[in-house]
Amino acid sequence: MSSALPHRSAVDSARWPDVARLPSPRPGQTAIARHLIGRTLRKLALATDARKGPGPAYAHPAITVHAPDAFFRRIGRDGLIGFGESYMAGEWDSNDLSGLLTVLATHVDDLVPAPLRRLRPLWVSARPGSDRNTRQGARQNIHRHYDLSNDLFASFLDPTLSYSSAIFTAFPARFDSLAGAQHRKIDRLLDLAQVGEGTRLLEIGTGWGELALRAAARGARVTTLTLSAEQAELARARIQAAGFADRVEIQLRDYRDVEGRYDAVISVEMIEAVGAEYWPAYFTALEGALASGARIALQAITMGHQHMLNTAATNTWISKYIFPGGLIPSRRALAEHAAAAGLRTVADNGYGEHYAETLRLWRGQFAANGQTVTGLGFDPVFQRMWDFYLAYSEAGFRSRYLDVRQILLTQGTRR
Repeated sequence: MSSALPHRSAVDSARWPDVARLPSPRPGQTAIARHLIGRTLRKLALATDARKGPGPAYAHPAITVHAPDAFFRRIGRDGLIGFGESYMAGEWDSNDLSGLLTVLATHVDDLVPAPLRRLRPLWVSARPGSDRNTRQGARQNIHRHYDLSNDLFASFLDPTLSYSSAIFTAFPARFDSLAGAQHRKIDRLLDLAQVGEGTRLLEIGTGWGELALRAAARGARVTTLTLSAEQAELARARIQAAGFADRVEIQLRDYRDVEGRYDAVISVEMIEAVGAEYWPAYFTALEGALASGARIALQAITMGHQHMLNTAATNTWISKYIFPGGLIPSRRALAEHAAAAGLRTVADNGYGEHYAETLRLWRGQFAANGQTVTGLGFDPVFQRMWDFYLAYSEAGFRSRYLDVRQILLTQGTRR
């Protein structure tokens, strides 16, 4: 858990304008927020004693509010975005952040009384048009997250540099290394797509190259696409060092510009960055890249369909600070868009608890390497933001609000 920040006056207002300043007061909305949050905390028995502060005395997740006026004003004005920004500002803490957020996520549909749900428009805003994943917009959105720093990601990922859910043999993962669990995940995807000697494999979303390396070791010839210059540079170096430069080609290319036909296509947790507007183009690109009899293996985070619809047009804390332009699809949306592109869903398996464990391990490493992150130039606001992001994501999977699926698609009949 991160320590509280200095006063807001110490926050870099150019880098974090909405954290450095409080929103203008709106007494009615602040009063509603104070009532709803107080009701929620009482209902869920979440301790809120600012005098004690968070610590081991609590036997369950607890929230400690250091600056109540600021806390309620932010939430009253900006809802869940304000809740996250208040954490970034150091206005509240928890003895168990992921546990607290898991409790809240588990009860997310029951927290606001039905009559007050009509007031939701007071707390939500539309996504900015600049976040649309046009070709230029997609490059900018990817740059804002994945080009932060390769060293930043290395500070919490395992040596494979895999930034997606691992698959473990047991929980908790005391006897299973994260690197081994990541290789298990990659191998299952390669097996789904039947990648072996001589396979022409297209990967959409290179990451730092671990899947391409593992496919090349099987004898495949890999073309892998990314929009991240930082990732591409390190992935090329890793592939060169492994001796597979003759089998792997990394292209800085948009998925919409895929060329050629392949025996297998794999894409790992990339569709979440596509945006609902472009899902038809994504699945059309997948189908268009297939040679006869080819297979597609996807790993995708999913959420419930109604939750997806509620989120689609809304600016959220995650879309504002972590993944601009992104949207997590539902299983229904995936199946419908795949079918519309002429693809048939053959297998669909879930690993949500595995992602929760992956995120727990990442967050622990991020905290343990705080000095390294500081040395890379990332300030306390960023570090609290990243801590909240990892805990928030873990809570989504622990509460089953989110899932992660490995999906096998084959050629079918276009409707």
